[in-house]
Amino acid sequence: MLLERTIIQLDIGPLPLDEARQLGQLGFMQWLAGLPGAADYPSAARAAHARATPFAAGSPALAEFCALLTASLCGPIAPLPLAMPAQRRRGGAAKRSLRMPL
Repeated sequence: MLLERTIIQLDIGPLPLDEARQLGQLGFMQWLAGLPGAADYPSAARAAHARATPFAAGSPALAEFCALLTASLCGPIAPLPLAMPAQRRRGGAAKRSLRMPL
């Protein structure tokens, strides 16, 4: 099942907070995209939270995943703070453009 795979992928132990936040968000999006179209979201989110919570203490990424699940169930409907990781640019294209052709 996709939920177990997501939990395994996120349960990687201590991470810097920024990386844990990004991984938790990516895990949430992965889990959300894997839900069937006719799924009962509140039930699925509560079940996912119940499965992931025992592992959240040792994994900040799973703690972020659980926090997003909780936030999605609480309060009025509002956008969740999801963002893709910033693209890393190493400048390889610029370095290659400066080389002299052979």
